[in-house]
Amino acid sequence: MSLKTGLLKSLLRQSKVPNYAPIVLQYHGYYKHEHRDKEKWKINRNAAFALVGTVLSGSAVNVKQKESKDAKEVFEAGAKRQDLPTFTAEEVSKHDNKKSFWVTYKHGVYDVTSFLPSHPGGEQIYNAAGLSIEPFWNVYGMHKTDEVYRLLESYRIGNLHDDDVVDHSNDELWAKEPYRDKRLLVKTAKPFNAEIPPKLQVQHFDTPNELFYVRQHMPVPDLDAKTHKLKVVLVGKTTTVREFSLDELHKFRPATLNAALMCAGNRRSEMNKVKPVKGLSWTTGAISNAQWSGVYLRDVLIHCGLDVNDVAGKHVVFTGSDIDATGVNFSTSIPLHMAVDPNSQILLATSMNGAPLPPDHGYPLRVVVPGAPAVRSVKWLQSITISTEESPSHWHQRDYRSFNASTTWETADFPSAPPVYSLPVTSAICDPVDGDTVTPRKGQVEVKGYAYSGGGAKILRVDVSADRGRTWREARLQSDGAAPRTHYAWTLWSISLPVDAKQMEIWVKATDSNFNTQPENFDDIWNIRGILSNAYHKIKVNIKP
Repeated sequence: MSLKTGLLKSLLRQSKVPNYAPIVLQYHGYYKHEHRDKEKWKINRNAAFALVGTVLSGSAVNVKQKESKDAKEVFEAGAKRQDLPTFTAEEVSKHDNKKSFWVTYKHGVYDVTSFLPSHPGGEQIYNAAGLSIEPFWNVYGMHKTDEVYRLLESYRIGNLHDDDVVDHSNDELWAKEPYRDKRLLVKTAKPFNAEIPPKLQVQHFDTPNELFYVRQHMPVPDLDAKTHKLKVVLVGKTTTVREFSLDELHKFRPATLNAALMCAGNRRSEMNKVKPVKGLSWTTGAISNAQWSGVYLRDVLIHCGLDVNDVAGKHVVFTGSDIDATGVNFSTSIPLHMAVDPNSQILLATSMNGAPLPPDHGYPLRVVVPGAPAVRSVKWLQSITISTEESPSHWHQRDYRSFNASTTWETADFPSAPPVYSLPVTSAICDPVDGDTVTPRKGQVEVKGYAYSGGGAKILRVDVSADRGRTWREARLQSDGAAPRTHYAWTLWSISLPVDAKQMEIWVKATDSNFNTQPENFDDIWNIRGILSNAYHKIKVNIKP
């Protein structure tokens, strides 16, 4: 059963959704979204086909970080208040335009009309006009912070009638979620996001599949390799459309690549200490390494008739089978030149570490864009489009873009900001971890970690300091044999440091084959989304006598 079919069945079991579906999807003209015109739009609620947004996103269960025993409880919005009037869902739904824009969250009713021009997600908010914002927040988890909850409550005007409060924790959608290893450190449960524990990161050069970090935006789609098809579309004066089964893809030249995938938000939690940022609070575990096998994207595109000499201004749009809260498939894009360069190693992968792709990592087909943020390596790949337009999705247009440290959510101009297609050099200490008590051996402490750089750059050197940067020692490196410019795996490093105090503060920095070195502090690279967080990694450990 497809996800959309399952969503509809779930909807029909609900008793009070016909006029209060939090999200509306296009479906062969039965239902229409008519807010494309920025000045004049509305949602047609007189259709026969609607879907409850909960079925698309589920309820994101935030697992509280144990970073500090003194961590304060996050302020919760949407609690019932006795001092405010009560509105029915029907009353709320009438306020669905730019002149009067209401939304609900749990028991709360909010008039956010004045906030519309400042919404960081742009027109994405219009999908919730007169409806609940919970399904969207379940997908876009960066909203679930104390700051955003308090901001929402500042627009509070009333309570939603008890009969209209919908439970957005529909577990049916998540019933087919794959089993996950209990050792993973869970950030959110629905959608599932988890990082690998740091000490396990450095035990294997190729991360075991079950420990590879997981980044999801929506439920994992239920796909079958035997029936799965990949559509390739070349848009031009004459549009070409080709379709391939996995068996047909396997007839192309086979390829294997050792590559790390890293979320652009890896180590975001450290940048957050400078000033709050929005996004999952990744520590050092949103990166893993694997052997990927499949076929070269370049070969498939050329087979479909792509002119490799006509790439200027064109993009490769990757679309996955996973569906976001607005009923739109996840997608992102890269410049076409990245795919057709003679040295391009972008893969259409079906295998990971010698086994079929696990469901969490794109089964049965994903693209692997080595050296780029992992978001570009779209999972559950169902189509590839060559176009003069970048992907129109929220995830491409309103995220993973570069801003300077002075840009705020109010001043950020996402459309004009450059998309992130590569990653800066970074490194991290994985063993010991911050706060550990370590027993020296022969007066020394063994320290291990990883280093990585995007764009095919190789790690040349990892330097470690035990005296706050006054002196540095060079670490031993374990790396893949690929040459610089086509080196996409991470590097593991280790070093023995002499002990001369009861507490040690250990710093690490890496230098890549472009001779780029990590910055010392996060202050100057701070950005509103907390991405590209690559300053020195610093920990403190206690030394056992």
